[in-house]
Amino acid sequence: MATADEFVETPLAKRSSGTGRNHGWGARIFLIIACLFFLVPVYWMLVTSLKTPAELAQNTVSWLPHTFDWSNFSQAVRAFPFGRFFVNSVAITVLVTLGTMVSNLIIAYGFSCIEWPGRDVMFYIVIATMFLPSAITIIPLFDLFGWLHWINSWLPLVVPAFFGSGFSTFLLRQFLLQLPKDILDSARADGANEWRVLWTIVAPMSKPALATVGIFAALAAWNDFLGPLIYLQDQRLQTLAIGLQYLRQTQPGLITVNLLMAASVMTIVPVIILFFGFQRFFVRGITMGSLR
Repeated sequence: MATADEFVETPLAKRSSGTGRNHGWGARIFLIIACLFFLVPVYWMLVTSLKTPAELAQNTVSWLPHTFDWSNFSQAVRAFPFGRFFVNSVAITVLVTLGTMVSNLIIAYGFSCIEWPGRDVMFYIVIATMFLPSAITIIPLFDLFGWLHWINSWLPLVVPAFFGSGFSTFLLRQFLLQLPKDILDSARADGANEWRVLWTIVAPMSKPALATVGIFAALAAWNDFLGPLIYLQDQRLQTLAIGLQYLRQTQPGLITVNLLMAASVMTIVPVIILFFGFQRFFVRGITMGSLR
């Protein structure tokens, strides 16, 4: 029989409950403030892209345009080869994303699902490359690609993606370590080789992690400024990241801030669509990959 004391909430429990609620509200307020730091610049860019030149000339701050000038977007498209730069960015991003997903899945499979001597040591060496500053590899890579006659082509931007990376390999390996080994062993017992196990069993089960790696790779390729700046000299091969700078330098007297912001908005729209389209897989891949 239950006693009356079992139904009485102690003062300590009350204080703990109240403290937990306070911590919950504090975390929410902090996250809201942090989100504002990221959203306000994006909102300001969108608002500026819709302002008229006359409103921009006014020395006042307005959070909403007095007149929504949608013609800024069409003017920005006509001011520089937006279509060609957009197609170039899409092509490079697709190739880099596919190369990153395929190569890192193969490497992560070897580091997680196959036993071989020195596996852990080699994995630590791969992880150590994450701590190597990218700036110190610029000159050696430029010399290498120059020796291969790859300068002024997409090859320096695309080919390295097919050889894996430390971060993507680490993320996929952590995910693959959680896969049930019994399924893989059963497939091997039925006569399936490692390639068949990888592409028929492991790859379909790794969609969340692959989506996460793909999003990271796509964002990096789409926003890459240094790579095209160093390796691409022909304007017809340039990407949108360079195109915005090209727009600003070639027509400094004709291009106003609102046109630059309009071009910037059109540049980030595909990235936003990509993230929200794969957000479910992205969050799941990050959380599942961090459990082990």
